[in-house]
Amino acid sequence: MTAEQPSVVERLGGDDFLAQTLGRSYKVVRGDATSTAGLFGWDDLNAILAVHRLESPRFRLAADGAQLPTHLYSRPVVTRRSTVWNQLQPSALHQQLAQGATLVLDAVDELHQGIGGLAMDLERWLRTGVQTNLYASWTSTEGFGVHWDDHDVVVLQLDGAKRWRIYGPTRVAPMHRDVDSPELPPETPIAELVLTAGDLLYLPRGWWHAVSASEGQHSLHLTCGMQSTTGADLITWLSEALRAHEGVRVDVPRFGTAAEQRSFLRDLAKLVASELESPDLITRFAASRDATERARLAPSLPYITAAPPNPDLRVRLVTTRAVLDSGDGTTARLIAGGEEWTFAAKAEPMLALLLDGAMHRLADLAQAAGITPAQAAGVVTELVEGQVVAIGAGQ
Repeated sequence: MTAEQPSVVERLGGDDFLAQTLGRSYKVVRGDATSTAGLFGWDDLNAILAVHRLESPRFRLAADGAQLPTHLYSRPVVTRRSTVWNQLQPSALHQQLAQGATLVLDAVDELHQGIGGLAMDLERWLRTGVQTNLYASWTSTEGFGVHWDDHDVVVLQLDGAKRWRIYGPTRVAPMHRDVDSPELPPETPIAELVLTAGDLLYLPRGWWHAVSASEGQHSLHLTCGMQSTTGADLITWLSEALRAHEGVRVDVPRFGTAAEQRSFLRDLAKLVASELESPDLITRFAASRDATERARLAPSLPYITAAPPNPDLRVRLVTTRAVLDSGDGTTARLIAGGEEWTFAAKAEPMLALLLDGAMHRLADLAQAAGITPAQAAGVVTELVEGQVVAIGAGQ
């Protein structure tokens, strides 16, 4: 997608989407081929399959709800050092796809810069992890049958057409680790639609659906799966945060008297209730999630020691939920990737520039902070060592 085209975030509706649609209902946003122009195409997929050794289940074929054996489209190759890998056989792959298999490539955002940028935009907006998978199909055979996902998804149709049958949920907010399974969906879908190139679809978790390329043409689409943030996650986080209290760290009085056990539970209940009534609990929980976000790690070769004070050096943040805190005005504190750095307050403007995740010249960072390129390089070096910033040569 070009800079002139609206982003996926803008097309979904920005803040209105968060307030009115997220987690509530499905949404379709129509587009055209220009909406996805330059993002990813068949040549990109061919190149990835040709140069990467992609093993199952990351790369797989599926049909009628089952994964196909890898020997149907690859053959084992033994290297001269006696390691074995499954080499894709294009002719056999074509045959299986023509017979109805769906091609699946997980985490394609880690293999393609453009899709990686799309995933990071969604992460920055939704404040949660995003993994983008790719699907390609040629026939009306459904790769996975009628099914539901344990996470919300944003679907982007890249090429061709795909028919979606949407049945709705039969259990509120089902989870991967759950105490029960959703009831089966009704026989009749609540919506049946066809996505063509450029169209977007949002689908909440737990919504039953089925997908097929039944329009007489091939289909290529991306599914951006969003990590859920549930009450169970908050309780798990709270149990860790409460370890600061003696009443949580002490042994449960399993062999105590009934009175001792009641007293222990009363004290614990008061402590937990006090935290649950705290007006900033969710804010603190969200801040902790942001602070411990997994970085999209990127090396900074050839710079294996310190960042050079090259004004044209390119610098970017590889986390999407970093938090910048000016505190009392004498320091600038950056929290990202589970780590924390404290710099002099004058570094805050350059750190603020990095928060957008874009590439920035070292000279621009230095100018924003009113410091020398050498001083800016020192800040960058610390962040590279912390694995939250990546650098590259100037061009």
